[in-house]
Amino acid sequence: MMTEKICLISGVGPGTGASLAKRFSDGGYQIAMLARDQKRLASLEHDIDGARGYVCDVADETAVSETVGFIVEEMGQPEIFIHNAVGAVFGNFMEIDPVQLNANFQTNVMGFCYLSRLLAPAMVAAGKGVIIASGNTSALRGKANFAGFAPTKAAQRIFAECMARELGPKGVHVAYVLIDAVIDLEWTREWFPDKPTEYFIQPDDIAETTYQIAHQPRSAWSFNVEVRPFGENW
Repeated sequence: MMTEKICLISGVGPGTGASLAKRFSDGGYQIAMLARDQKRLASLEHDIDGARGYVCDVADETAVSETVGFIVEEMGQPEIFIHNAVGAVFGNFMEIDPVQLNANFQTNVMGFCYLSRLLAPAMVAAGKGVIIASGNTSALRGKANFAGFAPTKAAQRIFAECMARELGPKGVHVAYVLIDAVIDLEWTREWFPDKPTEYFIQPDDIAETTYQIAHQPRSAWSFNVEVRPFGENW
């Protein structure tokens, strides 16, 4: 196992996380999956070749440190890290609970920070590696009723850019995949029951684009990458 290529993905659940795990598994990687739901992880372990689940709240720095230690010991040092964990709450700035805004910041920004700080040094030492954050249009603009979400995604993108500018010259590719769309999930279909399939972005297609970004040649790395359905009004 220690000679295998390892990809660590946070926030693995139904939808984008599972699709990312499957795509990178198909690409020959052993997958370390982080999530808070043990039952969900066990199911994905059964369905995805070479995948191992680790229960972890990425907002808990101690838990993150312990979990990464387990992963390195059991699987090896990850050469790709994808931060897909996300916290969100919607409402205007007077309606949202500030405690929830802070909780979202802890997941979206601090969790990304904790994991990157633990994984980046080995990538720098190896002279190669990939760190990708799964982002959202809210990282670029604030809108009404997005006060509990957009500030955290904007901070996440800027944090990723800080890392990209520092780590790129050291051989580590950092990218931000900005998803300008509604992801096709069971609950989003319930939110938008009248929308056709073409309205939604497919998790497998997000995963395919992310895989391509992770394997770009060094002479043509991307940082900001926007993905949206062909019919999206932007």
